[in-house]
Amino acid sequence: MAERDANQQVPDDPDDDTERAQTPHLDESVRRIGAAGRATLDSALDTGRALRRLVANDLALARSAMGRALAWVAVAIVFGASAWLLVMGMATAFLHSMGLSWLAAFAICAALNLAVTAVAAWRVSVFFDYAGMHATRRQFSRLGVGDESAEPDEGTDPPSCPTPPMPASTAGAGTP
Repeated sequence: MAERDANQQVPDDPDDDTERAQTPHLDESVRRIGAAGRATLDSALDTGRALRRLVANDLALARSAMGRALAWVAVAIVFGASAWLLVMGMATAFLHSMGLSWLAAFAICAALNLAVTAVAAWRVSVFFDYAGMHATRRQFSRLGVGDESAEPDEGTDPPSCPTPPMPASTAGAGTP
């Protein structure tokens, strides 16, 4: 059986001959590679255009939503303020009905309002400080990008910039 397998010739693969016959020349291969490169570039440009349109449309949607949100925030502020005034009026009337004078009732409500205002102002200052992007500005400053006249953040050394020496002719001249 082994003799039979050894003597038996395996016919050439018919696909091998057609492959050799269809192998393009070098100039045709270069043209195909160039065409594939152009197709890839065109695809990348189309993708970039689609992404630009997506970002532009998304920004337009965000801008529209921001305007509408600000309008509803204004409505909420107006009605919230009026409700707060009514609650403070009822609290003042309740404190007066408990036996306090009008002045004491108003003073207690005013102190409560001032305390809430102070806490809110403190939290606003904390969040505005977070919004300052201090770490990003420090990194940009290290890279030399940004406004050089701005004051450095606290806790960082100011950049050292040596002053140029004065010429000898102006060194003795008085400056105003």
